Order: sequence, then structure tokens, then C-alpha cells
Amino acid sequence: MVLHVVLVILSLSPLLEAQNPEHANITGTAITNATLIWLSGKWFYIGSALRNPEFKQAAQKIQADYFYFTPNLTDDTILVQEYQTTEDRCVFNSSKLEVQRENGTLSKFGESQHSCGAFPPAEEAAEYVGHLKVSMKHRGFMLAFAPEDKNNWGLSFYANKTDIAPELLEEFLKAVKSLGMDESEIIYADWKKDMCSQQQKQREPERKKTEEGP
Repeated sequence: MVLHVVLVILSLSPLLEAQNPEHANITGTAITNATLIWLSGKWFYIGSALRNPEFKQAAQKIQADYFYFTPNLTDDTILVQEYQTTEDRCVFNSSKLEVQRENGTLSKFGESQHSCGAFPPAEEAAEYVGHLKVSMKHRGFMLAFAPEDKNNWGLSFYANKTDIAPELLEEFLKAVKSLGMDESEIIYADWKKDMCSQQQKQREPERKKTEEGP
């Protein structure tokens, strides 16, 4: 997804890559073509733990969120097509993420105030960076935000299905604790409130048209 996960206008300068070895388990390794191909497809936003109070407030409004990743191996971008349930209604959004292969990060520049499960939106001309950490065995991944800034750091968690493996959840919980946060700070999606699955068939031609491009 989205990713999205994977929340409000950001008034910070571009975030730097984490250097603290303490956070090695939540910062990703180099992104390859194989990584991008693996990321292709449908992902569900499971939950997040966010220290920034504005992000946390925005995350609480996301009831459910799933998205499609379509990587472009040539220009190192990922098309994100997202279906988010917020305030008991379904919202469709399309955006792009930039891939920084060597840093193992994904980033998004400010486009709108739309809350995304894959990424929080940033203000115009600002860039928001997520450190990608994949779990290929259990089909899930995490995005760590600002791990070098304890006042703003956060972690979002995604999987290829809502019924996730216990090992994958445990990996997420350990990562949350490594950032000095408690399990009680995690905000989970509530898939019983999903309003998008039934509406997706109506939007599917629109999504495919966007994916195929002009």
C-alpha cells in the first residue's frame, strides 16, 4: 500500500536517514529489482505507532485502508492506488512514491492533505521518508518514520492479508518497543468498518486506467 499507511500536513524539513545502530532492526537494506517486484500487488494497512501527536490524531481517523503498489523499475517510482475508509465513507486516492535504492527508503513529496495508510502527506515541497523493512517469509513490511527523532518517530505495519501470521505481528511489536514506545500506543485498523471492498468493483476500471497510464 499504502502504504498510504503507511497522515497530516508535515511542517518539517526533509528527514535524514537513520544512523543509530539501535534502530538497525527497523531500517531497511538496499532496495533491488527483486524487492520492488515483491512489493507489487495488494497490501493492507494493519496499524501504526506514531509519536507525533498530529500524525497520531490523523491515524485514529483511518478505519481501514488497503492499496495497490505498482513499481516502475525504470524510473524508481511506485504508483499507489488506495482505498481508505474514514468517517464511515470510502475514499479513493492515487499517488506516487519515490524509491531510494541505496538508502532502502521510500519517499513522498507534498501533494495534498489526504491521509494515506501508506504515507502521511507532506506540505508542498517537503519530503517525507519511510525506511522500508520487509518480511518476505510472512508477506509483510514496515515503514519507519524519523527513527532519528524521538519526538516524531513512528512505525507503520502492512501485510498482504488482514489475518496476519503471529510471527509477523511479533516482529512489529518488537520494532515498536525498540523505538521506546508501548504496545498500548499502537492504533490498529478495524476491518469490520471497511466501506471500500464493496465499492471497489465500481472503481476498478478507473484504477486500471490510472495504472496503465495514458
